[in-house]
Amino acid sequence: MSRIVLASTSPYRRQLLARLRLQFAVVAPDIDETPLRGEAPQATARRLALAKARAVAAGDRGSLVIGSDQVADLDGRALSKPGSHAAALDQLRALRGRSVVFHTAVALVQGDRADVAEVPTSVRFRALDDATLERYLHADTPYDCAGAARVESLGIALLEHVRADDPTALIGLPLICVTRLLGSFGVDVLAA
Repeated sequence: MSRIVLASTSPYRRQLLARLRLQFAVVAPDIDETPLRGEAPQATARRLALAKARAVAAGDRGSLVIGSDQVADLDGRALSKPGSHAAALDQLRALRGRSVVFHTAVALVQGDRADVAEVPTSVRFRALDDATLERYLHADTPYDCAGAARVESLGIALLEHVRADDPTALIGLPLICVTRLLGSFGVDVLAA
């Protein structure tokens, strides 16, 4: 079996991939993650997932490299990782009582072969007051999460519902999709 490499600095993606009980290395991709002018959020997620995998695969052509990216889409406007308390509060205010789509893309690259897929997740946020949002932000500090909600933690309390074909997509790595893509590259996770 080919060496598997996760092209990511995300601890969430590392934890998710570990669920498949595969041996893998982690290499940080060195790419510019700035969205292109006029680029749709879904296209950004797909482009960046592929760019991350290709950046790492360029120095390791024999390995099977997995790249992933997630972009929150609020009515066609991309929401990035807030990075600060003030930006996170602004995002949660914008999401209050509204639905947002999280586009989670995953790319597998080995040599000249590449495959990319995207899994959308529709999330409806509860209409919570500022005091509640502040309490949440101080408790969970989700400044590294697009949409300012860490759903694998206390952020789940901000949501009315989640609709997705892959429950792990919202956390950052759609494992159903990853398993299918790995299979197309000859890796059967149940045989590993």
